Amino acid sequence: MSDPAGEAKLEVKQASKEVKESENVAEKYSAMTVSKNSDMNMGELSSVFSAVPTHKPVKKQIQFVEEKQEFSRFPTKMGRRSLSRSISQSSTDSYSSDSSDDESSPRDKAQVNSKGSSDFCVKNIKQAEFGRREIEIAEQDMSALISLRKRAQTEKPLAGAKIVGCTHITAQTAVLIETLAALGAQCRWTACNIYSTQNEVAAALAERGVPVFAWKGESEDDFWWCIDRCVNTEGWQPNMVLDDGGDLTHWVYKKYPNVFKKIRGIVEESVTGVHRLYQLSKAGKLCVPAMNVNDSVTKQKFDNLYCCRESILDGLKRTTDVMFGGKQVVVCGYGEVGKGCSAALKALGAIVYVTEIDPICALQACMDGFRVVKLSEVIRHVDVIITCTGNKNVVTREQLDRMKNGSMVCNMGHSNTEIDVASLRTPELTWERVRSQVDHVIWPDGKRVVLLAEGRLLNLSCSTVPTFVLSITATTQALALIELYNAPEGRYKQDVYLLPKKMDEYVASLHLATFDGHLTELTDEQAKYLGLNKNGPFKPNYYRY
Repeated sequence: MSDPAGEAKLEVKQASKEVKESENVAEKYSAMTVSKNSDMNMGELSSVFSAVPTHKPVKKQIQFVEEKQEFSRFPTKMGRRSLSRSISQSSTDSYSSDSSDDESSPRDKAQVNSKGSSDFCVKNIKQAEFGRREIEIAEQDMSALISLRKRAQTEKPLAGAKIVGCTHITAQTAVLIETLAALGAQCRWTACNIYSTQNEVAAALAERGVPVFAWKGESEDDFWWCIDRCVNTEGWQPNMVLDDGGDLTHWVYKKYPNVFKKIRGIVEESVTGVHRLYQLSKAGKLCVPAMNVNDSVTKQKFDNLYCCRESILDGLKRTTDVMFGGKQVVVCGYGEVGKGCSAALKALGAIVYVTEIDPICALQACMDGFRVVKLSEVIRHVDVIITCTGNKNVVTREQLDRMKNGSMVCNMGHSNTEIDVASLRTPELTWERVRSQVDHVIWPDGKRVVLLAEGRLLNLSCSTVPTFVLSITATTQALALIELYNAPEGRYKQDVYLLPKKMDEYVASLHLATFDGHLTELTDEQAKYLGLNKNGPFKPNYYRY
């Protein structure tokens, strides 16, 4: 004869056992998920889930009581944050950049690397090992630059070169810096953006003996101090400059004119920096040859277009978690950066408007399916404004006052001058930090505008950029430095030059191998018919790709 009380006890005991087993499985799976060193394969994953018991469910009431009792004791160290949010957190908030609780300035700390050198200033030299792993990952997708390093390191084409650099300090630029060193150059480096430095990468470079002066979250004073430390050092004088934005060139020109006159060449990769070089040249004050890498085909068509097409979404998603389907977005400027941003947002279903001053670019936008407008015409109802012009005051305080509550504004140009952020730092407006690189600017009536990266370059301040496309730019920069440093006297005068077409084609050919691309070769008859050398260049300098 059955015992009802005994059966009920047995059911409760069985339910408790199942919950405990499920808890163990959950703990095991959670540990595997969050472990940064986990190499779990599908077989292991299957074995985890096979451990879940498949008994028939017990009575709902008893199971509910037991689950409540058991899972209320489940240890949670993340508080109210969900596991998925903690895992997908932006890389700019990870251990790599913000793990240290020490808020003191690196300028106030004495640090030495394993070789005993203190000629650097980074956030935390102890992060070097972590940064080295990031650099090694970047090398895997920068095979063309590594190939150039292997081909030229025996010749040492940069032997005797003393290069002072001011670029974004990321894992990708670290591969470039170490390539320049392998080719014989001595390098000193600083950051061109106060938010884009990957602290662990800066530490890895410093550990390898590269004098680096940069950390994420520098003040304006720190920024210029770091540049000065790179240039002004006893017993070392630069003879080459690699710049991104023109700040380093400007500093050397203004503060150290005697050093500037002895520079053998300047390589510049941004719209802003190139504009400043042309201004110096026009005024007759540019006393050294300079190479305009920004307008090289490999920079314009790949870094500016394809890189921004992917990284704009990365930066926006990591900082805001906003869904862009149906959102109304204004992209200010339809150059290569604007084209990339517009195409990416359109693909997500956003309604994209474009502003332009150039009728050719404006017509291109129209033919690509975008409506060309004045910003004042749509400012009241758009959700997002993205600046991509390289200009100043593209979005003014008057326009910001007219934006609707909850709208977002950010910049994809190099400089922080495109959005009039200074006009927002007034007593009547309140700034509220939401998360890293995200601020609410609150008007007296309660209206909030979301400002990303304080108006600085969004993709490198708030996320990362595709490694492969940076390999193209880095290879172009390396070849430009080699060309200027080794050019015979008289080849380049005191002016701004474009990268020779032959070098552009060489950079592209190095990267074709990644896609297993095979070029068709001209026959002698075909080459004669077109009036070309069989080995290139294949297009005249005036050709528009």
